[in-house]
Amino acid sequence: MKKILFLLIMASITMIGCTPTSTQQEQTENTQNAVIDAIMARRSIRQYHATPVSRDTLMQIMECGINAANGQNKQSWEVRIVDNSATMAQIQDLMAAGNAELDPAMVKGCMRGAPVMVFIARDLNYDFSAYDCGLLAGNILLSAQSMGVGSIVLGSPVRFINDAVNSADILHILGYSENYELCLCVGLGYAAETPAAKPRDINKVKFID
Repeated sequence: MKKILFLLIMASITMIGCTPTSTQQEQTENTQNAVIDAIMARRSIRQYHATPVSRDTLMQIMECGINAANGQNKQSWEVRIVDNSATMAQIQDLMAAGNAELDPAMVKGCMRGAPVMVFIARDLNYDFSAYDCGLLAGNILLSAQSMGVGSIVLGSPVRFINDAVNSADILHILGYSENYELCLCVGLGYAAETPAAKPRDINKVKFID
């Protein structure tokens, strides 16, 4: 009888240790909901407050960014963050000068006034590096949203920098390693607008039986 009672007690202890408590379940549910909330609430922001984003906040966002899925853990990206207004203005001036056939205001305005610009480059020696950079950017967007920081993905600055006659001068400021090519920009800052969600077409998603 004592042996049976002992076994029942041990089984109960084991079950308690393996079964999530209500608190653990609530934490899991809250975490899941927080992720979904960030995904569903994020918008592309085109108007920003001048309030700077602290480097501690930016580093936390980048920590999330570099923990994105990536091929063979090659981490085939290099990230440069410009949060200094003087450096940002210098890059914008060079972009305008390097695309003299275009309206300078349009070229400079392509960064949408974001006080922080994240310049992402891909490794040309790895075929899938563009995908890795996209996944990195996705993590940056969602982690920024979760911390109250607005964001926008931008392609125009990439074109204006890579196609500029003085492209080498601009890229020298960013200081990428050899065989890396600028492929994506993400603007960050505190949103000065609350745009409505644009419709998404769920019919583009289909199950194949």
